[in-house]
Amino acid sequence: MGKLYIVPTPVGNLGDMTYRAVEVLKQVDFVLAEDTRTSGNLLRHFGVGKPMFSYHKFNEHKSLKSIIDKLAAGQTAALISDAGTPSVSDPGFLIVRECIVNDVGVECLPGATALIPALVNSGFPTDRFCFEGFLPLKKGRQTRLNELAAERRTVILYESPHKLLKTLHDIQTYFGENRRVSISRELSKLHEETIRGTVHEHIEEWTKRPAIKGEFVIVIEGGAYLHGQGNG
Repeated sequence: MGKLYIVPTPVGNLGDMTYRAVEVLKQVDFVLAEDTRTSGNLLRHFGVGKPMFSYHKFNEHKSLKSIIDKLAAGQTAALISDAGTPSVSDPGFLIVRECIVNDVGVECLPGATALIPALVNSGFPTDRFCFEGFLPLKKGRQTRLNELAAERRTVILYESPHKLLKTLHDIQTYFGENRRVSISRELSKLHEETIRGTVHEHIEEWTKRPAIKGEFVIVIEGGAYLHGQGNG
């Protein structure tokens, strides 16, 4: 039987690529990439010349059987996303599950992800947290916001630039304008920044900015730590 390696890639700074990740990419028979153009630049930078195939949310169901057939026949593959660890708000869950069902080995390498640096930078408790990823766009959004507003742990969301203000307004509506929030953007890149304040202060800050760029991690103070309640 072959094997599938889940290989994290840098969220920004190429220096965050591990030696082991590069070694695995050079050793496998082929690479599955979310965007072959983005990943092509990465592979060329590290001198990886393996065959590369597209594997993303629009084709993962259709391509799954042919990939599993290759792995079951003894080939090895590495799954990478555009940035960070595959299957964390990126494709990966389906192929891992299918490998397990078909007795194909799976190994996930430790490596870059945006949520942990943002959580640590926030200054909010890190012992217990809830990672939500991207909120639903429409169906189920209000339900999830209601549930998260009652969450006692630190809450972590991902958001894109053009939806940032909408999400902040939703947080203000469901969590209250004084809930403390930390927002990190462009992690590990030249213009990395983390801004902390109430959600109301964030709305004022980000409304002033003419063009919001970057990928955002929103960290929200958990309900258990409000008003000096501590860990109770």
